[in-house]
Amino acid sequence: MTKERIILGIDPGTTIMGFGLIKIVNKKMEFLQLNELQLSKYDNHYQKLKIIFERTIELIETHNPDEIAIEAPFFGKNVQSMLKLGRAQGVAMAAGLSRDIPITEYEPKKIKMAITGNGNASKEQVAKMLQQLLGLKELPKNLDSTDGLAAAVCHFFNSGKVIGTKSYTGWDAFVKQNEERVKK
Repeated sequence: MTKERIILGIDPGTTIMGFGLIKIVNKKMEFLQLNELQLSKYDNHYQKLKIIFERTIELIETHNPDEIAIEAPFFGKNVQSMLKLGRAQGVAMAAGLSRDIPITEYEPKKIKMAITGNGNASKEQVAKMLQQLLGLKELPKNLDSTDGLAAAVCHFFNSGKVIGTKSYTGWDAFVKQNEERVKK
């Protein structure tokens, strides 16, 4: 029996919201879509939040995801930026919750670690690894959409796992313990 599920990954933001969708078929990932929502053209913060909510609902109605993975805001120095980012995340979460979709939140370092094996990897490194893992022909200009996709892939890698049971001494050990993630 074929077991399928769709995961929507979201990188919330009030300037750009990135998102990506993957389909899991019999424990294998298939790339569906990645894109971004440009919000910088709107001056009103509340208008941005409304658009984030509506676009998230539209994605849910179009793709019927079974689960949502969302990047948690990281703590920065600017309290106002954190507040705005938290609101954007909350609105995206509310859209999913209004449709009874389970949501899992991941710290940025956790996502980077799941994708690259390095919690301090750059956006470019994460994007390149996603390109290899999912066979993407090209990467988008802005990497916010790959951040959303990375949240979805991180969720897939962490589904049903007890977190913190593996340790790696380097790339060789990582590859050896994760052969199913290596594209041949």
